[in-house]
Parts: sequence; structure tokens; C-alpha cells
Amino acid sequence: MSTSSESVHDRSEPDPSAIVGERRRLINLAYRLLGSLTEAEDAVQETYTRWYAMSCHQQEDIASPGAWLTTVTGRICLDQLGSARARRERYVGTWIPEPLPDRTEWISSRAVGRTEPADPADWVTLDESVNMAFLVVLESMTPAERVAFILHDVFRYPFAEVAEVLGRTPAACRQLASSGRRRIRAARTPAVPAAGQAGLVRHFKEAWEARDIEALVGLLDPDATMSADGGGLVGTVLRPVEGAKSIAQYLIHIAGVSRGLSLLERTVNGRPGLVAQHAGIPVTVAAFDITGGRISRIWAVRNPEKLRAWTASGQT
Repeated sequence: MSTSSESVHDRSEPDPSAIVGERRRLINLAYRLLGSLTEAEDAVQETYTRWYAMSCHQQEDIASPGAWLTTVTGRICLDQLGSARARRERYVGTWIPEPLPDRTEWISSRAVGRTEPADPADWVTLDESVNMAFLVVLESMTPAERVAFILHDVFRYPFAEVAEVLGRTPAACRQLASSGRRRIRAARTPAVPAAGQAGLVRHFKEAWEARDIEALVGLLDPDATMSADGGGLVGTVLRPVEGAKSIAQYLIHIAGVSRGLSLLERTVNGRPGLVAQHAGIPVTVAAFDITGGRISRIWAVRNPEKLRAWTASGQT
């Protein structure tokens, strides 16, 4: 987890390397706030644009550059969350947060052919605050709830600093974070050991490849749901598919019409998932949630604009 901004305030000239060094933390924050790496990078870039637009004297007058950068990033993300709600009402089909590969796979593959190491700010720390189930619950929060909850509960910022971002009182921010916390608790399912998750996803993959509908039904919770995000750019179901049998039938249909499709076991937002490739190019990234030893939720991201981290990393 990231830590709060520095507590020692001085008026010395800001260290350029320290300013740049904040980038990874800011991207980690912005991704959790926005659910999109592309939008997170844009928000952080705008933050740095504002910093470097100031004169040296203005920068020196800022007691805590790290806190300033966090506040500005948080406010930019808050504005984006407000406008994103309107955009997502016009979104074609279901909007699902952007999935991320495991950083070791991403860094090693992105570094191929490069003389310098991959930029560490290009990846997000994968922990429980970025698994797909968590991010989907965040989408149900109001923008202010989401900012307050992420800043305080995930990044451990005191409410006095959260108040600076939201422009509200610390007491109001405390209530917002509490409301967000209740949403998380209501949606949380018992944790499943990583090995158990990986094994279930592997069995799911094998049943899908074998087109074994009965095996698929047995691996799915009877009330399971599957959502897909094509963004109107590629074909997919526009509404969630509900029920184990309906999901299994749909998957068997997809296996029959998608010739040359291969499935790979990959880490998706820190948990076992699957990547479907066609001609070596990732076309679908699937994340799973597991309840009671069965798959209860499937999120399949097919929107190519959300798969750039996967296509760039050459998941082969």
C-alpha cells in the first residue's frame, strides 16, 4: 500500500527526482479511482503539466510537493468520475474496469528490445484493492464516496488531507468513506486460497476447450452471472448472461463459432484469470469471482481499447 504524503514541511527547493518519483504512486491512486489505466495516466500527466507550469518561486512555496500532487490528482480524478457517469450512460453494453496483467509478465515483455528497463510507473501494484470484484463495487459508489474511501481506507490518508481533495469537512469525508466501506462489506465474498482459485479457473478452461457443457455447469454457481464489455467496437452480449446453464450454453456457442481461439491462464488484476487469443493477439481477458467453491461472476473484457496493456505485452 502507498503511504500518506510526507509529514516534514520545508521551504527548500523541490527535488526534481523526488517529484518524478511520485509518479508511480499517483498512477496507482488514479487507476483505483478511475478503473482505467489510460485515464489514470492522462490524469497524472495533467497533474505534472500543472506542476511544471508554475514558476520556481511558486513551487518553492509549496510546503509538501507530494501532498500537492496528490491533491491535484485527486481533484482531476473527481472531475473525471463525474463526467464518466454521463459517458457510461451512453456506453454500448456493460462498462467493465480495464483489466491489468501481472506486472512481472508486463515488465519483462515490454522491456524486450529496449536498452533501458521498463518504466516502473507503467504498472500498478496488484493487491486486493484492484481485483475486478473490488473495482466493480467501486463503480457503484458516488464519485465523492470513491475518492474518500480510496484515499483513506486504501492509501491511509488522514481525513484532513482527504478534505483538501474533496473540498468538504473532515467529518463529511469520514461519512463518505464509511458509506463506501459499507458497500464493500456488503459485496465481499469469503476469500478463496490462490491455489484453489487457479485450480478452478484451470478446470473451467479445460471444460470450455472440451465443450463439456455439463462440466461447465458444475463449475458455475447456479446463480452465476457473466458480463462482457465490447464497448460497441466488437461483438458481444450487451446484457449480463444469468444462470449457470445459460452461461455454459453461451460459452459452448462461442467455442463453436470462434475458430482458432486459444485460451491461456494468466493473472488478471492479481487473481487467476484467462486470456483468449486469436492468431497470437489477445482478444478477450476474463476475470473471475468465486463463491462457495464455484465461479459466481465472470467479467469478459473485449473492448480493444481496454486491452492495450495485454497487446503491448505480447501475452504469448
